[in-house]
Amino acid sequence: MRLGEIADSLLERVETATERAGAWFEPSLRIGVTGLSGAGKTVFITALAASLLHRGRLAGFAPEAEGRILSAGLGSQPDPALPRFAYERHLEALTAVPPRWPESTRSVSQLRISLRHRPAGILGGIGAGGVLHVDIVDYPGEWLVDLPLLEIDYDAWAEAALAAARSPARRAHAAGWLKALASADPAAEHHEPAAEALAAAFSDYLARCRRAGLAALAPGRFLLPGDLAGSPALTFAPLPAPEAPRKTSLHAEMRRRFEAYKRVVVKPFFQDHFARIDRQVVLIDALGALAHGPRAFGDLMESLEGTLAAFRHGRAGWIERLLGGRRIDRLLIAASKADHLHHSAHGALTRLVEAMVSEAAGRAAYRGAELRGVALAAIRATVEHEASAGGRPLAMVRGRRADTGREIAVHAGSLPDDPAALIAAAADPGTAAADWPDAAFAQIPFAPPRWSTDAGKGPPHIRLDKALDFLIGDRME
Repeated sequence: MRLGEIADSLLERVETATERAGAWFEPSLRIGVTGLSGAGKTVFITALAASLLHRGRLAGFAPEAEGRILSAGLGSQPDPALPRFAYERHLEALTAVPPRWPESTRSVSQLRISLRHRPAGILGGIGAGGVLHVDIVDYPGEWLVDLPLLEIDYDAWAEAALAAARSPARRAHAAGWLKALASADPAAEHHEPAAEALAAAFSDYLARCRRAGLAALAPGRFLLPGDLAGSPALTFAPLPAPEAPRKTSLHAEMRRRFEAYKRVVVKPFFQDHFARIDRQVVLIDALGALAHGPRAFGDLMESLEGTLAAFRHGRAGWIERLLGGRRIDRLLIAASKADHLHHSAHGALTRLVEAMVSEAAGRAAYRGAELRGVALAAIRATVEHEASAGGRPLAMVRGRRADTGREIAVHAGSLPDDPAALIAAAADPGTAAADWPDAAFAQIPFAPPRWSTDAGKGPPHIRLDKALDFLIGDRME
């Protein structure tokens, strides 16, 4: 090793040791935020940051309600290799005249919010204080669904993917892909045009599924390729295994590319970002899935179950924390768009989310972590409206349509008090589709409300303060 390399290595070790020592005095909490199928991830992160910086609507966030937050500000970027979440640009869109929803983010980014606070109890009374750096890591939900691929090989994935394509939920969307597959010979010699055609047909099938509200769509980078578009790592598709595969066959090349996808795409994401997260938020559009019917809702449940199994649940011991190891000890599953419902139905939506993740919650608790489901709206786009029909009260919500700007009032519908019926119907959609609740109201494109941070208030919301209390409140006690 050359002298310059030795000096660089020593400097890197000193910097790392300095950062870890500083973490004892100004700790950081790394919160991953992802969303599945249009659940409003960008809006959630922008609203969370705006609410912490302008705290006039955080009655359910204990450190603020108790007057223990002294100041809050945007901190310097903690990771110079990671793009910064464009908070100011997204906030400008939401507070414009007229307000508009920000563009969705499509890659990993990060934002640091630094909170100076007094602890609870006797330490707060004697003036002791501290700083907590909250690092919000934004990453696409499409990437999250890839994590289970790390534990299976190509043939196992291909068999499951082909079975899913032929299932009643996906058969119509997969027609073009299945036609291309029928004309392919997995045992034939690999030719790149054939591989590209199969990969394109498979990508089109996944895109059709996403437009239909389905969620368990791996590989996720086929839907968000970014700078990997056209690379061999994204030019493969599931093929049935031939009886006597050759090393130069189309099947063998697809298998090599699947393994390359895991090595080049999935593993670096897990190691560089996902494995360093302390707490996690997974946003789901449960109401949107309900609106698409039992098959879409069942697909969402399957996707959620698979991705939750990949989380590294459990509390990190003090030695592991000192050495830099982290484990997720709190996980929030948040059903967005609660503002599409009257408050009388919020309890039913929360119970539905809790039922969807009940098995994962049990596993997390066993490993020392806590998983919670909540119904929220990071930015509340509606207000409640009371009307009557036939002499009976009718629960409604009112807001402006994003496409026309007209104000409308709609009956917000209802959900069954017992979520077991919905979950059973999603498991066997052919038998109970007629009893499925009409959730068309979830697809109404409401515009953002008019609001400003000038009065020291963040955006109007539903239970965002409760979510914050769960995510960071205990670290400010």
